[in-house]
Amino acid sequence: MENMTLLLKVWRQKNAESKGQLVPYTLEGVSQHMSFLEMLDVLNEKLIKDDDDPVEFDNDCREGICGMCSLVINGIAHGPQKATAVCQLHMRHFKDGDTVTIEPWLAKAFPILKDLVVDRSAFDRIIAAGGYVSMNAGGAPDANSSPIAKAVADDAMDAASCIGCGACVAACPNASASLFTSAKISQLAVLPQGQPERKRRVLGMVKQMDSEGFGDCSNYAECEAVCPKEISIAHIARMKREYMKAALTEA
Repeated sequence: MENMTLLLKVWRQKNAESKGQLVPYTLEGVSQHMSFLEMLDVLNEKLIKDDDDPVEFDNDCREGICGMCSLVINGIAHGPQKATAVCQLHMRHFKDGDTVTIEPWLAKAFPILKDLVVDRSAFDRIIAAGGYVSMNAGGAPDANSSPIAKAVADDAMDAASCIGCGACVAACPNASASLFTSAKISQLAVLPQGQPERKRRVLGMVKQMDSEGFGDCSNYAECEAVCPKEISIAHIARMKREYMKAALTEA
């Protein structure tokens, strides 16, 4: 069946101070070829026609790159399709008559602003605490001037593929940001460009992560399971090693 009728249960919350709740909507004519966000667009068109407030949700590139499409679908961050951001999730993965529950990221460090939109600026502050290379290196060097082994480059690229969506936090029973933070630390820790600030970086970023109210990692690995870029929890182990070395030598 190409077109479906779905019962949507959508989290509606007027603002950060209001109490939210799941509100049911029946949506007809949902094409299996739509993306999940396109389906929400259709819902909003219907709500506007009915003189109701549209559902607020984050979106930008709709190509699985920006990490804005932060939704919990039927209790799973980014929905049922593995290694897929919500914007790349298609309605063919649902059936006619399905009930679909749509919620925002739920974590103390990600306060809800309205409906499905949360404030993820805590991630920005973690990056500002050290997730960069600040050396004045002048012009861009030749590509071959700093030889990097392929295995090392692959490891750095695996970490750098993190899109900062926050699914790891939403899925973790502790609301930990360890996968995100470790990926941003790891991508620089293995490269020569990241060495001069290596110790300061991990100490600053972990301190900021803790101050934001995120929980600690208990190795549930739920973060890895829902990550749309399939980033490995091995990066968390590296972050912990980096932190211990830095704390002992900087003390």
